[in-house]
Amino acid sequence: MRSTARTELSLATAELTVPETGGAHRPQGDLRLVRTALAAHGLVDAPTRAAAVVVVTRDASPPGGTVVEGVAVRTADSPLGALALVHRTLADGAEDLVLVVNLTGAPGTVRVTRVTRRSAPRDRDPAGAPADDTSRLLLWSGRTPADAAGTRDRLRPEARELSDDVFRALPAVVPCGPAAGPVRGAALCARADPAAALDAAEQVTAGRPRPVALLFPGQGSQHTAMAAGLYARDQVFTEAVDTVLGLMGAEGAAVRADWLSPDDPAVPVDDVRRAQPLLFAVDYALGSMVMSWGVRPTALLGHSAGELVAAVFAGVVSLGDAVAMMRARVRHALSVPAGGMLAVAASAERLRPYLVGEVAVAAVNARLQTMLAGPAAPLSAVGKRLRDDGYTVVAVPATSPFHSPAMAPASAAVERAYAGIRFRPPGLALYSGYTGGLMGERDALSPRFWARQITDTVYFGPALDELLAAEDMLLVEAGPRQTLASFARRHPAVRSGASAVVPMLPARPSDPAADRRAVLGAVSRLWTEGHDLDTAALENLWSGGPGNPARGPLPAAGRRR
Repeated sequence: MRSTARTELSLATAELTVPETGGAHRPQGDLRLVRTALAAHGLVDAPTRAAAVVVVTRDASPPGGTVVEGVAVRTADSPLGALALVHRTLADGAEDLVLVVNLTGAPGTVRVTRVTRRSAPRDRDPAGAPADDTSRLLLWSGRTPADAAGTRDRLRPEARELSDDVFRALPAVVPCGPAAGPVRGAALCARADPAAALDAAEQVTAGRPRPVALLFPGQGSQHTAMAAGLYARDQVFTEAVDTVLGLMGAEGAAVRADWLSPDDPAVPVDDVRRAQPLLFAVDYALGSMVMSWGVRPTALLGHSAGELVAAVFAGVVSLGDAVAMMRARVRHALSVPAGGMLAVAASAERLRPYLVGEVAVAAVNARLQTMLAGPAAPLSAVGKRLRDDGYTVVAVPATSPFHSPAMAPASAAVERAYAGIRFRPPGLALYSGYTGGLMGERDALSPRFWARQITDTVYFGPALDELLAAEDMLLVEAGPRQTLASFARRHPAVRSGASAVVPMLPARPSDPAADRRAVLGAVSRLWTEGHDLDTAALENLWSGGPGNPARGPLPAAGRRR
């Protein structure tokens, strides 16, 4: 098949810090920042044909037609409009490169994107990205509904005229218009018709945003390639996962290899040797992503192994100690005969007559959502009796009988291993699934409390009751499969609308692009809730790997990562 070439945009972004000088007022101060950006990129008195496009949303802006150091300055009021202008400029061959100089950040800081053109065959998807990885999130706001509607009106023609090249060149999150106001809108756009998503999006007036509580799922939520669509695509997520697995040495490398090769793993993902390390790494990395966006949770709640991740963010244990604790659990769990877990649509009270031997109530997740655990043979027999009596019973992906008396020998060994761990009182409100309420200092500092978690029942439902009784919350699940989100959606506080649930990953295993769309959906929900987000961090989503290799630090003096 004959291949024709098209113009693609290659982007690289960095921040420059410019010392404040007295008496520099806009637009003169803005022009000084433009001059600094040009100098940092070696474009002062350079033979290269260049144009600077200034993204301006303030009242006073450099007038169109301004020339700085021999370079024409043009204006746009959003990154969307700026990149559309860049594409037209480069496509007609008038310039070799363009600097997009974003002046909407903090005083004295300028965000500069260096854009050049490259030719690519029309039948090749840029950077090898899958054809359906096309989502971009547009954010806008205003002081009044009319202000926000005006910004959206200005975006519509730009969205309709976006070429494929410009759409691909957009950052994953595109803040548009003036600084964040109380009336907000968000549109998750597809390449095929971004204007349609813009038209369909609702604008909301955000009051005081509900505080965020992070939920961390545990054993049973894992699945093959969970969150793998974020790895090597997002810098914060990738660095967090690599840090956790790096603390595991050679075993961490083996865990990563199995995670990223789901069709041929050396150890299946449901095996405790893979499930617990990967859940820890993914939960921790997703929590780190949320915090990198400027969100500061006021409460934390983990389920089973997820409580250990919550303890890290609460400051109870260091990340290194938490990883060592998780590994000790895994190591000693292997000495216990194989077992499993069952999810049953019934209350714990209704199930107690069925319990035999070491089969026990493993978790109380909601009023009619209970988990049982125990050794394989007796647990299977209990499951058959329950099904025969008409109960809905689903096997939970697990190979060990966590949260049952069968784990007692492992618990004793783990307690000895935890004797050298330095524990601290929680620095954030940390709700424990093992007490059903706030974790106190006594429990937080007790090696026995942490060791008994592998034998004791998880009271996630009661802990969630306590959390939502304290305040209306935005519950963000930082983990796969939306397991905790599904429990929380049944809670009266969520069903009434007083509190709400925001998952960060898809409910079911899907393609890598679905992971990224789910994250953008979480960003959208936080934005329209009224949270002040770090838009510079959001623009850098998916800039940390092969999906966007050209975006990264520039060889410019004074850049700030």
